Amino acid sequence: METVEEHVPATTSREDNFVAGVIASCQQDKGLAARLRRADNPATEYQSWELLAAWGIDLERDDQRLPFATVAAAIARAKVDANGRLALGRAMADCYKDGNQSDQAKARLRRLLACDELAELCRLLRPVLTLVESRVGKPLDYARLLKQLRRFPFAAQQVKAQWAQEFYGRKAEAGEDA
Repeated sequence: METVEEHVPATTSREDNFVAGVIASCQQDKGLAARLRRADNPATEYQSWELLAAWGIDLERDDQRLPFATVAAAIARAKVDANGRLALGRAMADCYKDGNQSDQAKARLRRLLACDELAELCRLLRPVLTLVESRVGKPLDYARLLKQLRRFPFAAQQVKAQWAQEFYGRKAEAGEDA
């Protein structure tokens, strides 16, 4: 049996390696991909534990397990070929015609920014990531998102500030570019 690491190109961080490994695993094993799509649902999350344990993730610790499960589920649902470059905040704005001026987009962002607990954040991210996957033509930077989720319990304000900057810091739309 092949190990997880055999599918992973040499990259710089654990998060990069995990994302590349999940993408490769999903492409090779459709059954695993189906199980991973349910990894961010508390009732079916256990179906991803085999993969998570193979990556050395402590399944008993929410702060370890939830970020990896959330990102693995998003990757499996998006069916991506490679990690993207799109940051979460920008992707949320890109979901709406009015971009970062959309009231719906602002409300979704504010809801994420109001989170204080990782479990709540990961639960709220599920529909956001599904929306991004369905409305935005570019893949997310899943490694960056995973790094942010892993840091959230220790540096929540910094992670929230990054998402707000990505969302609001976009260039002004057509009328203000001139």
